[in-house]
Amino acid sequence: MFDRLREACASRGIDLHLVHGQASRRESVKKDEGSLPWAHKVQNRFWELGARDLVWQPFPADLRDADLVVVMQENRILSNYPLLLGRLWSPRRVAYWGHGVNFQSDAPAGLREKWKQVILTRVDWWFAYTDMTVQIVRRAGYPQERITCLDNAIDNEAFERDLASVTDAQLQAMRVEIDAPEGAPVGLFCGSLYPDKRLDYMVAAADGIHAALPAFRLVVIGDGPSASEIRAAAETRPWLKWVGVRKGQEKAAWFKLADVVINPGLVGLHILDSFCSGTPMITTAESRHSPEIAYLRDGENGLVVHGGADRYAEAVIALFNDRARLDAIKQAALRDAQHYTLDNMVQRFADGIERCVGMRKK
Repeated sequence: MFDRLREACASRGIDLHLVHGQASRRESVKKDEGSLPWAHKVQNRFWELGARDLVWQPFPADLRDADLVVVMQENRILSNYPLLLGRLWSPRRVAYWGHGVNFQSDAPAGLREKWKQVILTRVDWWFAYTDMTVQIVRRAGYPQERITCLDNAIDNEAFERDLASVTDAQLQAMRVEIDAPEGAPVGLFCGSLYPDKRLDYMVAAADGIHAALPAFRLVVIGDGPSASEIRAAAETRPWLKWVGVRKGQEKAAWFKLADVVINPGLVGLHILDSFCSGTPMITTAESRHSPEIAYLRDGENGLVVHGGADRYAEAVIALFNDRARLDAIKQAALRDAQHYTLDNMVQRFADGIERCVGMRKK
């Protein structure tokens, strides 16, 4: 994304620089730190405060004359505050890139979220993850004309190539592996296994689906701290198969085999896998979703269920029994995959940057 954004900015006569540090001690266990040869890498300083990390990310001296600085909207990044304060006298513009609120907060009415609201509008521009963030920022009184909705996305081109490479023979072999007769409904869960994914709810709903449709099979891809729940459930349910982590073409094959994505818990960027494969996602309204839940339109490109596991099971059963409706939702999901792309996100980002640096300083 940053490589493409740099190119898009250059085509507009804008020089893009990326400044980043390194992970904190607690973050480093994810082993997801990256680097780019053209980026400015600085040495972060961290302070551990209970379960949270505070971070100071130094600002490179040779970039002090930047016309615009885009920062992540996070309370814990202490180095953001001098930049925000400097707007009072500096011609430099400052923009937020963020969610607007912490969608997974344990205390949405707590002090941290209240502070985030206090400084929500104290920037020259807003780069919002999705339309859900746009609405949050607008309700706070921020002007619409200074908001760019990015429609956050990832590069799905490799996933689309993997989907195209799956063969009928491969799909048939997978049906044999999970003992699914031809035409049997198949549900798929794909993601990390942790409490916000509501795995107990998922298993209870799957029990209800299988009771009504004995040919139903549920395949679970992923691993994580709650993997033992799925392992235990699979021991007494021969129709539930946990395959662990799967990537590339093998992951794509399971998506192509499945009829729906069973995901009652948190929905995030993985909704794009659902769109690209035309495998409708079925989730719940009560979960602590990420802002990408804005992409899911109930009854159009997926389903959003209100209530308990029995209601979820009823919704899935009804969809399996109405193949015309299921096919229509599949087609809508495939169409939306063409909108939520990395290239589209990059162009929107570059457009917002261009408009911000070209406007009169407020």
